[in-house]
Amino acid sequence: MSKKIGVLGLGKSGVSAANLAIKLGYGVFASDSNKKKEIAGLNKKVKTEFGGHTGEILNSDIIIKSPGIHSDISVLKEAKKRKTKVISELEFSLSNSKYKKIIAITGTNGKTTVTDLTSKIIKAAYKDSIVAGNIGFPLSDKSLKTTKNTYITTELSSYQLEDTPCFSPDISVLLNITPDHLEHHKTMSKYIKAKENIFINQKPKDYAVINFDDKICRKIASKTAARIVFFSKGKLKKGVYYDNGSFVISLGKKKIAVNPKINIVGMHNIENILASVAASYCAGVKPAIIERVISNYKGVEHRIEFVKKINGADYYNDSKSTNVDSTRVALESFGGNILLIMGGLDKGAPYLPLKNLLKERVKGVFLIGSASEKIKKELGGFAAFYNCGDINKALNKVYSVAKSGDTVLLSPACASFDQFSNFEERGRVFKELVNSITN
Repeated sequence: MSKKIGVLGLGKSGVSAANLAIKLGYGVFASDSNKKKEIAGLNKKVKTEFGGHTGEILNSDIIIKSPGIHSDISVLKEAKKRKTKVISELEFSLSNSKYKKIIAITGTNGKTTVTDLTSKIIKAAYKDSIVAGNIGFPLSDKSLKTTKNTYITTELSSYQLEDTPCFSPDISVLLNITPDHLEHHKTMSKYIKAKENIFINQKPKDYAVINFDDKICRKIASKTAARIVFFSKGKLKKGVYYDNGSFVISLGKKKIAVNPKINIVGMHNIENILASVAASYCAGVKPAIIERVISNYKGVEHRIEFVKKINGADYYNDSKSTNVDSTRVALESFGGNILLIMGGLDKGAPYLPLKNLLKERVKGVFLIGSASEKIKKELGGFAAFYNCGDINKALNKVYSVAKSGDTVLLSPACASFDQFSNFEERGRVFKELVNSITN
């Protein structure tokens, strides 16, 4: 056993990794660039530094890097020179976990819904199952409680996959790839390469569930050695596809139709359900269980979540839409008369792909956050724009113009960090403000 572990970054996953290392008997030193503060849940045995990374962490035998920290910062460059092993929280937690199967899900959009739905299906079939990663809690929290019969369903971001190049799940799910996190990855090719780590190391006995309708996903599918299971909104000779209300599994000699009641809106959620059906079936779940769980599924908080009807206008919270493509998907879920609250921290991708949807479906755009000027500059000619600054002012303006039949939609197309700690806080604030409005 290495004697000392360094943890770079004390976000949620960093705290969990540090605590797991302490339980395993390591000495742990954690370094965080933020100002000193009380870190909730951090084991008191962990030694810490704040306000930047000194050379102290370089005395570690292994460094666990939190997702999102750039690999080109000076302390990591020096660690590379010294040949100090740098790993991710995912890699560290998996090396200390036992499991029957691991189902790993990634994609630019939809991964939380697919992870949530898939984990519920798996839980209905196998009691010894957990959901971890970007959704729920970091795997490090539960690693020591896993058994050889545990099914792990995990949502993984490009940040996590970038730091885990040797990852090899039993079932991988690749939903879609559109421009996102370019402020971190710098180029689209590097972003795609990070996503490829979901299946690049899989073996021939494994499964790779891949969106046939996404050109990039279909193109890079040949890079995996796993058994490919395509899913599509159109008919496939072999795969899982949608056909007039049925989710058809066509992987053997006969076709199996799953016919659930669908409670979540939008064609993008048809894709999400297809992915969950495919992943669950590959994990050995019976179609009857899959159908029952989907029929009872109501969706995930902050994903096109209905909040309230006020004076005939429907208010929806889509705070999870932190990129342009997810906002596109949200706009496509409604026919028109949309009052769109948009903006936040810019992530580097252009907003112009939304122009036609704004022209066709949006009555007004109510801008919030630091990206407001860039959004208005790119989309200013395609709808009425209102500079509001924050959600409270945006809702006040929306309420003054909303009419019966309108859809009020918070779908920012931006990160939340200029005004909120995360998209969850942004969504909660939006819902609290909406619920405080009286008819």
